[in-house]
Amino acid sequence: MTSGLPQNPGDAPASDEGAADTIAAGLGGPADDALDLLHEGSLEPLLPALLQRESKPIVPEAVLAPAPVARPGAPRILVVDDQKNMRATTALVLAQEGYEVAESESGEKALQRLLTEPFDVVITDLKMQGLDGMAVLKGALEISPTTQVLVMTGFGTVEGAVSAMQLGASDYLTKPFKDQELLVRVTRALEKRRLLLDNTLLAGEFRAKYQLDALVGRSAPMRELLTRLLRVAATDVTVLITGESGTGKELIARALHANSKRATRPFVPINCAAISETLLESELFGHERGAFTGAVKARRGLLEEASGGTFFFDEIGETTPQFQAKLLRVIQEHEIRPVGGNNSVPVDVRVVAATNQDLRKAIAEKRFREDLFYRLNVVPLSPPPLRERKEDIPLLANHFVGRFNRREGTRRILTHGALEKLMAHDFPGNVRELENVVEQAAALAHADAIGAGDVHLETDASRSSTQPLMRLVDVVDAAERHAIEASLARNQGQIEKTARELGVSTPTLWRKMKRLDLKK
Repeated sequence: MTSGLPQNPGDAPASDEGAADTIAAGLGGPADDALDLLHEGSLEPLLPALLQRESKPIVPEAVLAPAPVARPGAPRILVVDDQKNMRATTALVLAQEGYEVAESESGEKALQRLLTEPFDVVITDLKMQGLDGMAVLKGALEISPTTQVLVMTGFGTVEGAVSAMQLGASDYLTKPFKDQELLVRVTRALEKRRLLLDNTLLAGEFRAKYQLDALVGRSAPMRELLTRLLRVAATDVTVLITGESGTGKELIARALHANSKRATRPFVPINCAAISETLLESELFGHERGAFTGAVKARRGLLEEASGGTFFFDEIGETTPQFQAKLLRVIQEHEIRPVGGNNSVPVDVRVVAATNQDLRKAIAEKRFREDLFYRLNVVPLSPPPLRERKEDIPLLANHFVGRFNRREGTRRILTHGALEKLMAHDFPGNVRELENVVEQAAALAHADAIGAGDVHLETDASRSSTQPLMRLVDVVDAAERHAIEASLARNQGQIEKTARELGVSTPTLWRKMKRLDLKK
């Protein structure tokens, strides 16, 4: 900066050299020594001698004047520098402009303040002992992404400043810099922050309007998915959502309903894998009195109850071809026939289905009807697995921490180390696994700052990092195959006893055996 002390014409020296001459004259010493002390920020050794003299004080009146008072609602700026003189003069220039200014003498103390206090702009030197300016930059953006960071470098090169800009710094200043240059850069940073906040608000309003708050992500695959979702939502076509478990298929189905003309009518989800085939038909189509044991009165089915709304068939790949034929009729004819009934009942529902299976493979294996597949797959949507959009992990993790804080009344935050550990994990369980990991870390953390040690990830030591990830459906199939084979062996191949032991119906067991290519 061109002036280490404020200018007061007639009273204050016009430069560091002038200040040194004045101090040296007061002390009776050489000006070069005083100048060195001034540049090092070591004025303290001079003060006792100055105070002992009976001559007119040589400390400029501007230094003795009351500190500038920040204007109400002024932007808050944090100046970080381990050189006292540079830090103090930078803060003074900003304070004279009416900004509310705080100072930190180290990167560690700066991050501590950032954790507890909001700042609009952080101005940090790049080269400091301990945590350097890069660490302050990363920490500031992690704690508050809208905070603007200006970096100062005094080494005659801009390589470090360029690297900082690539990491998210708003701008940089090369020492020495003029007061006016500093103020211009700060003004630009504040304007950039204002625009960023405006855009964030608009984004929040947009997501609230379209009820997309639960679908968090800014990666290219997610932007493409959301664009496609909003285009098809306004129509009545059937949608097939495919993807691995934990990628948010039901959230997509709910977003489709929320943005459709059926939004005021019911959204009814059902998990086809969790209900036996007989019960599933009764639940969906309803039944007449006496249709089966226990049917003491007629009952309307869920499809009829959902008339006018959206019906979501989750895990549609787990249904039998016999049931699929009946569902095909619902989609084609828009009518159902209750179990035990002779008359058809018209229904008006939009059908959305989801599966984590490869239905084309299931068609080849005669486990899924091709005609139903094409009826469902009018518009396919496929949420990407988390390992293919890792740039969304910090956003998702902070979203889950924020939700935890609102629910529990806490102030948990994820440190850079915790986020790095999350980013390095492949998350075979996708967003659901990430959510569970973050919730556990937030619940068990010893302090508000969630560190890498608080993040516990499940790893498979037997799986080489060079091996491809195993799909969750393949893991489930392997476990089911082992359980069925063991039970069949114990029960000498008797299907009924095996089904009872495994807690499933006989038709369900037959279906699973056929899908897994198991013999009695």
